[in-house]
Amino acid sequence: MTRAAHGRAAVTTRLELFIGKGGVGKTTLACAAAIAAVQAGQRVLVASIDQAHSLGDALGFRFEHDPGAVAGVVTVAPGFDVIEIDSLALLEDRFRDVVRLLATGDHDHGVDLAALDPAELTGLPGVQELLALTEVAQFAGEQDWDLIIVDCPPSADMLRIVTAPDTLLGYLERVWPAHARVLSATGTDVRRAVLAATVERIVLAVTAIRDLLADPHRTGARLITGAERVALAESTRVRSAAALLGMRLDAVVVNKVLSPVPAPEGPPHPAVDWYLQRRAEQLEVIADLRRRIPDVAVTIAHHSGPEPVGPRALAALAQALPVRGNPAAAAADPMLGDAAPESGEAAGEPEVRWESGTGLESVFTLRLRLPVVDPGTLRLGRVEDDVIVGADGVRRRLRLAPVLRRCTVEGAELDGAQLVVRFRPDPEVWPQ
Repeated sequence: MTRAAHGRAAVTTRLELFIGKGGVGKTTLACAAAIAAVQAGQRVLVASIDQAHSLGDALGFRFEHDPGAVAGVVTVAPGFDVIEIDSLALLEDRFRDVVRLLATGDHDHGVDLAALDPAELTGLPGVQELLALTEVAQFAGEQDWDLIIVDCPPSADMLRIVTAPDTLLGYLERVWPAHARVLSATGTDVRRAVLAATVERIVLAVTAIRDLLADPHRTGARLITGAERVALAESTRVRSAAALLGMRLDAVVVNKVLSPVPAPEGPPHPAVDWYLQRRAEQLEVIADLRRRIPDVAVTIAHHSGPEPVGPRALAALAQALPVRGNPAAAAADPMLGDAAPESGEAAGEPEVRWESGTGLESVFTLRLRLPVVDPGTLRLGRVEDDVIVGADGVRRRLRLAPVLRRCTVEGAELDGAQLVVRFRPDPEVWPQ
């Protein structure tokens, strides 16, 4: 039974995805942001879907994991829960459910799933990640928490995971369309009926994930990075990928920035010289990052000195981390000023416009916000009623609006941070 069922008011649970390269302090800042939200009166769950779990390391305690068992939610403090989602254990658990379903009754379904080891299925692309996201979506649906912070795998893997629901649903629709599944589910072939019912359960679960990730009012992302030139390039690429995939980027958090110090009196010590020079380099990177992505808030998490391990150490770090619904203001860095855009960048869905002409001379445009880092990576393709857009190593398949399905692509261009694709009516299919 959920907490809402015990009399607590139902809420619309929000998701905050913490993404970034390995080693940038993503898990630490996810835990600190959770503590900031708890201090603001929110009920928070931190869920790790990174298979190299380190929540326990950051919080200073050890999770109890029974081999083969699905781990549960652990309460760290009132209003603060955590879970490390073991996708392999989830896979084994769901696999047993399917085997039991197919074993029901005396029918011979013609499939011996017992001959498979669930671990073999981990080789299928996206299986574990989809299961982990399914678990997160179920937690969001329970409405036990105001905010779920998701500690994600490294950014390249996470961007691939975000595309997995749409990819799977697209494949299913082309291989076995919904109307065909309905006919099979209501037909006389028991094997096809069971398979259709199982696939429909998968479709409903994956659709819930896709809709949750695509809802900018409920789901946002924070990119954790370092004040280094290499990290700067990665940050701009992730911002481009997030826009293409329709993911709301709330902020870029630059971690482990050296704190300001008073100006030295007299000749500085070599160590002080190094510190000031390193800090100046970091500030230059941050200023460059703000110039490159002016419409996304760039916030700073200063270096804490000793490694922040445990709730008490993380609580001090939490004061500088605004979270959705808890806009705690960090002190402005004197070298960078306090001017920053509103937190959050919603990529939005593609927009279709009529541009000019009538009938066969009409020109329509499809516009998509796409702040591409390297225009040379931009790729476009048309497959039946879909257009495929690729940029900066990420691809997205978009279903065309009905009017554009009767058109051919005339050309495309980048207009600032927008991709503009022009269409003209196809005389062979355009209504006369």
